[in-house]
Amino acid sequence: MSAQHPLHRLNSAPFPEAEALLWRCCGSVRWARRLAAHRPYPDVEALLAAAEEACYDLSQTEVAEALAAEADRQRPGAGPRAGADDPFDTTAPYQGPGALAAHTASQAARAAYEARFQHVFVVCLDEVPPNERLAAELDALHTRLGNSEDDERAATREELRRLALSRLRRLTRAPVTAGGTTAPR
Repeated sequence: MSAQHPLHRLNSAPFPEAEALLWRCCGSVRWARRLAAHRPYPDVEALLAAAEEACYDLSQTEVAEALAAEADRQRPGAGPRAGADDPFDTTAPYQGPGALAAHTASQAARAAYEARFQHVFVVCLDEVPPNERLAAELDALHTRLGNSEDDERAATREELRRLALSRLRRLTRAPVTAGGTTAPR
């Protein structure tokens, strides 16, 4: 079975398919359309640079749209959790000692965050080892709960940017087989 680099697949996909793939990286329709319209990208670095620039250009309404998409992604019962091979999954469930208490604390802190800032909490934890992500998330929640509204707006924009770039990196990391599935790494 021959493999195709995912950037080539993104570059050659029909516009609606490319837009849908990109929207899963950042839930802003304008962001996804902008990136889909500027294809083909010569390399992953060019795609990431365009994505980063598009993130900086998001209006407050588009940030709210992206946050609503993140809320849908995080909602319990929204469907099966993405797996390790899903380029859009940025979660890794913690199951070590004290997991139940840590998850309960995380849910309580997320509820307090959402009550205070009126939107879902987003954080990119790619650089954190999986067994430390829940603790890092709790630390980020507690820190950001102390932010002013303006500081949190900036922090949220930054985390959305980091998540979008992270998802694009995963999307373009592994070759895609002729059937459209990610080839084994």
